[in-house]
Amino acid sequence: MIPLSKVVVDAETEALVLQTLRSGQLAQGPMVERFEQHCREMAGTGYAVAVNNGTTALELALKVANIGPGDEVITSPFTFAATVNAIVHSGATVVFADIARDFTIDPELISALITDHTKAVMPVHLYGLPADMTAINLLAQQHQLRIIEDAAQAHGATVNGQPVGGADLATFSFYATKNLATGEGGVVTTNSTADHDRMRVLRNQGMRARYQYEEPGFNMRMMDLVAALAIGQFQQRPAMEARRRHNAAVLTAGLTGVEGLKLPNEPPGRSSVWHQYTVRITQAARHTRDDVMKLLQVRGVGCGVYYPFAAYDYDCFRSHPLIRWQYCPQ
Repeated sequence: MIPLSKVVVDAETEALVLQTLRSGQLAQGPMVERFEQHCREMAGTGYAVAVNNGTTALELALKVANIGPGDEVITSPFTFAATVNAIVHSGATVVFADIARDFTIDPELISALITDHTKAVMPVHLYGLPADMTAINLLAQQHQLRIIEDAAQAHGATVNGQPVGGADLATFSFYATKNLATGEGGVVTTNSTADHDRMRVLRNQGMRARYQYEEPGFNMRMMDLVAALAIGQFQQRPAMEARRRHNAAVLTAGLTGVEGLKLPNEPPGRSSVWHQYTVRITQAARHTRDDVMKLLQVRGVGCGVYYPFAAYDYDCFRSHPLIRWQYCPQ
């Protein structure tokens, strides 16, 4: 079987993990600091704050942006549930804007949904492709909105040659299926000294130093063992990205012209890191989507549906008082 994702742990990474185990420093320590340095370089930002997973990264970003009850956050309905869950748990209202043909949120539709209660926009960089950050940045500046990029699937993706993660606040996941995978882990990147300082306090139970509490905080710390795995992944990143670009090019060359297939592409100025190669199977195809998946699986090719429904198609979100989905197709 050709798997959808595969974590490669080389000898150097194994040695780094063993070094961490033998050091006795298993909780947040020097490996986490090294991991954060890699994240700063990846996102081109001044700061990075490591946390225990991608969902808590979203929650921390929302918290430091002072988003809560009475506020509205505009985001995409075509995403993993963590995007929605984090906003709902902050107490803010989720406002869904529909997606464009590239599966990312449509900036023109964001503009139409901005109200006096809108506090932030949370674009989702899907399948490794960044959202249209040029247009989104402009909207945020015009309306004085915070931007929280959900870049869980887009480590190293770029917009106009600049890496995603530097617009305002951005979150990345290192879950087992991601391009850079450690099992769990997350990070928030920013160029704001004030946001960085507060996030470091919040992730550690609100402590500035041991038993010096500044505000009610959380336990969002990353373990040094996880950071050691991540450092090894970062060292493989250039080769990994090159392989993904090559594989995507091979797939595009082989599938171009197949009736009923809509292939992924990179809009001008936006470079994907090909977290997934996602095709649409239209009514013109000879087989249904489910039949195509069965044929692939029989031939040993891993595949899946990402995602089977929009978020508002689930009753728990559709009926939630803090979620507005009515602006999207029914």
